[in-house]
Amino acid sequence: MAYESVDKLQNALGEQVFHYTQDKKKAAGRALGTMVEIITFYLLKTWGFNQSVSIERKLAEYGNEEISHNVEYSLHPINQTKKILLPNDGNSLTANKILKGIGDENYTDKFVRKNTTLLDKHNILRNGCTVGISENSYLISSIDSSDNTNFKIDIFEQNKNPYAFFECKRVGVEEGMKKGPQTIEKAKQGAYVARTASSLQKIRTDKNEKYGIIYKADNQPIIKPYVELMEEIIYSNDSDLLKRFILTVGVVSNHGNWFTAENQNKEMKVLSQSYDWLIFLTDAGLSQFIDDLILNPKGANKKVQQAFQRSYSATKKKNVFTKVKMDFEADAVLLEYFSSQINEIEKWFNIIAPERKSIDELKSELTELRSKNWKEIL
Repeated sequence: MAYESVDKLQNALGEQVFHYTQDKKKAAGRALGTMVEIITFYLLKTWGFNQSVSIERKLAEYGNEEISHNVEYSLHPINQTKKILLPNDGNSLTANKILKGIGDENYTDKFVRKNTTLLDKHNILRNGCTVGISENSYLISSIDSSDNTNFKIDIFEQNKNPYAFFECKRVGVEEGMKKGPQTIEKAKQGAYVARTASSLQKIRTDKNEKYGIIYKADNQPIIKPYVELMEEIIYSNDSDLLKRFILTVGVVSNHGNWFTAENQNKEMKVLSQSYDWLIFLTDAGLSQFIDDLILNPKGANKKVQQAFQRSYSATKKKNVFTKVKMDFEADAVLLEYFSSQINEIEKWFNIIAPERKSIDELKSELTELRSKNWKEIL
């Protein structure tokens, strides 16, 4: 590990990048939270879920449509995909231009156009760019590749009902304090959404055993040990079980409050009993990401450092280093970094819950859900 702890890493970021702020450690802590979100996003893209990912969608509670919650990343079934070419002429790739490029008004007329830009004239990319919304779907655009002449654009229609979502949680500790005052509240917020999103509900026995309950179309309940029932649903083709099931995944990182997989405090226990999967981004993984790409980059990795510095300098004009907006060249470097080192990057994560599961099993479950015949199920 490049630094003794994430605390030391946060201090280094504060001194090197946020020295101009009134509270440089707090500013560095917020940036670390953004990096956890970015790591999660590029992990999903490298696993092949780019077409499924939506960012910051509202998710209604199961059985209570009046209440909804924004989730960082939701994974959606794909209704259909299209590819188009647009000229690389230095102008922005707007939603209007993309919809016209599809060239099929019978298709595009069902969508309400969004006022978004996939790539602007300053080379800022919008991840998960929604160009249109219909009653039951989102129309998303993404740049597949480009040359000096054209952009090859992928367009995919996502069903509004997700089959999984990811949330990132990280909390810092102020100097002189033993515990961040909002830590338990953030844990409870994440736990509440995780417990209310899916048709698979969590119940406890008096012996602290976790069971799951899900209802068939005739309102007959199925009650089994939670992980057993969850796996049964994921690997089934029963539309009654699948149509409102959402796999909930939490990604947590440490800063004194969350502790480790082996040494869980109250906050971690609250989260681990609420999410279907809780994965822990280790100090070593976060440290390596920041050392390789932000503090001591080499070669092409300096593009990421430059995007970060542009976003967090005292004279910044706009942020080009977030899960939503990313410098175009930095995006290409991040994709190459993750794809070339994915086996190592997967080792950055420990599995908190379910016990004795691996990150390969999480990928397998997500892949299984993506492959379902959702047109029939939904």
